[in-house]
Amino acid sequence: MFTLEQIAKTHAKVKTGADFPRYVQDLKLGMAHYDFYVSDGHSEYVASIGERLDAPAKYPALQVAPHGDAAALRHTIAIHQQGQTDFMTFCQQAADAGVRYWRTDVVNLRCVYVDEAGSEILVEPIPDASAY
Repeated sequence: MFTLEQIAKTHAKVKTGADFPRYVQDLKLGMAHYDFYVSDGHSEYVASIGERLDAPAKYPALQVAPHGDAAALRHTIAIHQQGQTDFMTFCQQAADAGVRYWRTDVVNLRCVYVDEAGSEILVEPIPDASAY
């Protein structure tokens, strides 16, 4: 099973949204998925064998819009992937677009953005960085 220290070491390599596919590839340490909660930055990591590891909040609480806005979220993701925003700006813009949390599915290489009602706002494929 992975540790929070291993995850932090892997995450430290991420400088922009463009680095995300490599980050996900590096997380293949037995992880199935993780959920990142936009409201405060806490994460829940789930191993392929079902074990769970929780990471604490990373920043002060953000207000999440009550309804998802897929168009605003697409724009937020696009500019972040181009390196135009830092991670905190991305989180604030995701909150403004109504993202409660996103699930990074390490196995199926996709990122699912979910609103306060539990509905999917957007599903984005994650490029397979091992092909680079």
